[in-house]
Amino acid sequence: MTDYRPVDCALHSEYELAIMQQRRLHLTWLDNDATTHIEVIMPTYLYTRQGEEYMVITRGNGQVEDIRLDRIIRYHDA
Repeated sequence: MTDYRPVDCALHSEYELAIMQQRRLHLTWLDNDATTHIEVIMPTYLYTRQGEEYMVITRGNGQVEDIRLDRIIRYHDA
């Protein structure tokens, strides 16, 4: 069993649009250790694994990372 909480369909669509338009996002999220991250990222794609949805991002330092969508606190265009 997972504690994942599905995100709103409209929000999911906004993430998809940002990916299609190759827009950088100013993102605030929690990692697996509940550490808050705030930075400008490039969203690459979305996927689902074991009923949880993720966004693959490229961070400013070039590191590629997966973020569970329900751990994103806020975002806006960079």
